Amino acid sequence: MNTLLWLRTDLRAHDNPALAAAAEGGTVTALFLAAPGQWRLHGDAPAKVDFWLRNLRELSRELGRLGIPLRLLTVHDWSEAPNALATFCRDHAIGQVHANAEWAVNERRRDAAVAARLRAMGVDWTQHHGATLLRPGTVLTGKSECYRVYTPYARACRERLRTAPLRALPAPRAQTPPSWPADPLPAAFEGFDAPAEPVRALWPAGENAASERLDAFADGIIDAYQEERDFPSLPATSCLSPYLAAGVLSPGQALRAALAANQGEVDGGKRGAATWINELLWREFYQHLLAAYPRLSMHQPMKPETASVPWRDAPDDLHAWQQGQTGIPIVDAAMRQLLALGWMHNRLRMVTAMFLSKNLLIDWRLGEAWFMARLVDGDLAANNGGWQWSASTGADAVPYFRIFNPLSQSRKFDPDGVFLREWLPELAHLDSRAIHDPSPMERAGAGYPLPIVDLAQSRLRALEAFSGLPPA
Repeated sequence: MNTLLWLRTDLRAHDNPALAAAAEGGTVTALFLAAPGQWRLHGDAPAKVDFWLRNLRELSRELGRLGIPLRLLTVHDWSEAPNALATFCRDHAIGQVHANAEWAVNERRRDAAVAARLRAMGVDWTQHHGATLLRPGTVLTGKSECYRVYTPYARACRERLRTAPLRALPAPRAQTPPSWPADPLPAAFEGFDAPAEPVRALWPAGENAASERLDAFADGIIDAYQEERDFPSLPATSCLSPYLAAGVLSPGQALRAALAANQGEVDGGKRGAATWINELLWREFYQHLLAAYPRLSMHQPMKPETASVPWRDAPDDLHAWQQGQTGIPIVDAAMRQLLALGWMHNRLRMVTAMFLSKNLLIDWRLGEAWFMARLVDGDLAANNGGWQWSASTGADAVPYFRIFNPLSQSRKFDPDGVFLREWLPELAHLDSRAIHDPSPMERAGAGYPLPIVDLAQSRLRALEAFSGLPPA
């Protein structure tokens, strides 16, 4: 039987449940369905789409060594997916289609429509679970509900992972290729220009690159992760998020590397490894919430009462935040890092998100969309979860009365101003005290703007706005 592997955000040959199952069922062809119109509707970043394409190119070579051709179909959006898949299956005598599940609402509707169409023409459709450690819907409270609080959720996950460790899946054996060749891949997808080459070099493509980065982190950096991860000037984080978001690296591979560095301990053991496992579970938590609550895919807050927050219509303030011109150095340095690299340090994602949603009282959804349109690691569940955490609208979010002071954050996590000097060259001459909050004279001399908002007064404004909401 001819079987089809439909690749989505699972661009790897190893530890890929859908690929392993397809290889057991017959002669495999892999397919990637490009949908530039859908990606534009989702606001996906050109850097992310380019990263997908570069990884597809590497994956095509790896699959070719296994005798599996990678075919490319292009549609406008997901509404065209059922016809495109049905036609391909008919033309290539495909009897089974295997895919790893995706959990955003548009993708779930797409898969339901494709499954119905294929089954009507006698083609088997099977979904697998390769994007999460534990399948969404299987980690539930005593009331059989999805956890909305992280700590008991993480405790339940650790217990499951401790008693039933995840088995690694090797790449399938090489097969006799089908009669059709692989398709050539374009230099770019329509409407998604590649970023500058220095930016692309930060994120080399392919499973080998992801594995090398994971090994380098697990073999050394992870030991100091707990103590150093919040300091943006230090090379103290894994920088694996783009590979996890595109599925070049599976969450199981990441977890197994952390466990190997921690003598098999899911919690406890070395503080660095245990802390990183905790971050993997936060990522998992947001995936499970996205699956359980479709409204998270539809621009709705997790806490319905926060839909009444009186967000400000302040386009000039929003533009200043987007361009790194707020006059708050740590915010501006972080936003300029995002513009330049398509990536931002996680501590700074929280700082900038809270500044927009609390100090500027601008709708978090505008910030969420700005991040998604620029992040090479843009992932709906993680991006939405992070923004709703900072804006105090999500599940287990920071309480609305806890508002980061960006100056305090700057002094604590960049005490010598190393990160600030890298991204704010106009302030590089200032000493380590002044650079966090330059005086009006120092700002004028450097051509750096005055703060667009008073931090103390804007904090009170946010407290008033949130305290006036109707009860949950």
